[in-house]
Amino acid sequence: MACHEDIYNGIAKSPHDVVETDAKRGFEGRVCEACHGPGQKHAESGDPTLIRNPANLNAAAVDKICLTCHLNQPTQVGRLESSHARNQVACTACHKVHESQPLVVRKAEATNKLCASCHLNEWAQFQRPFHHRVPEGDMNCVDCHNPHGSIRPAMQQSFAANEPGCFKCHGDKRGPFTFEHAPVRFEGCQACHEPHGSANPRMLIRADVRFVCLECHANLPSAPVKVAGVVPPAFHDLRSPVFQNCTVCHQKIHGSYVDRNLLK
Repeated sequence: MACHEDIYNGIAKSPHDVVETDAKRGFEGRVCEACHGPGQKHAESGDPTLIRNPANLNAAAVDKICLTCHLNQPTQVGRLESSHARNQVACTACHKVHESQPLVVRKAEATNKLCASCHLNEWAQFQRPFHHRVPEGDMNCVDCHNPHGSIRPAMQQSFAANEPGCFKCHGDKRGPFTFEHAPVRFEGCQACHEPHGSANPRMLIRADVRFVCLECHANLPSAPVKVAGVVPPAFHDLRSPVFQNCTVCHQKIHGSYVDRNLLK
C-alpha cells in the first residue's frame, strides 16, 4: 500500500477484496501475495525482479494463478474448455484484476468493444443491414457466447437442457413440436440464419427464401423436366411465381403441432 496506493485502493473496492478479509482462503491481510507471491524481499529492496508479476508471465502461468481460486466453480468462470485457453488468451486479457469492477460483462458496450478488438471479422458482420442489436448496445457478446468455455460449438451459451442459447430469446421456435423440422434440432439456427449479421432479411443465408430451402430440398429430376421438390413426383415448378416463396404455404418452418408438411 505504501508504494502502490492506487492499486491497493482499487483492490479494496473490488470483488477480490474477499481474499483480504476471508480467512479460509489463506491470504487474510495479505491479498497481494495471493497473485504476486511472497513480497517481503521485494518490499525491503524495491527490486521488481523479486516479485512475481503476472504481466510478465505467459498466458498459461497467468491462468494457473487465477484458477487457484476460480477452478470448477458452479458459475461460468473457471473452466478450461474454451478456445481462449487453447489459443493462449490469458484471463488478464479481458479482466482488470485491480479495478473496482474487474468483470467487464457488467457493461454491454465495454464488453462488445473488448471482444471486437480481437474478433474483427465477426464485428464486421454486425455492420450488415440485418443483425442482432449488438452495435447498438442492446445486446452483448456474452448473451450468446460463454467466453470461459462451453460444451457447444463456438462457445455458445446453452439454454434449458443444453439447447442452443438462441431459444432464450426466441422461445416460440423451441417446441417441442409434434412434427419437427430436422435442421432445427440437428444443425441449429445457423443452418438457415447468419447469427451475427446478414445482407438478407431475417438474417437468412440466401437472398431468396426458396434458395435457403433448396440447400436441402433440391430433388432435381433429370431433363427435360425442370421442377424441384421434396419427394417425387414433384409439382413445384420454380418457374412459376406461385412456388418461388416456400413460406407462403409452409409457414411453420421451425416445427408444427398439427401438420407433418409444416403447412400450419
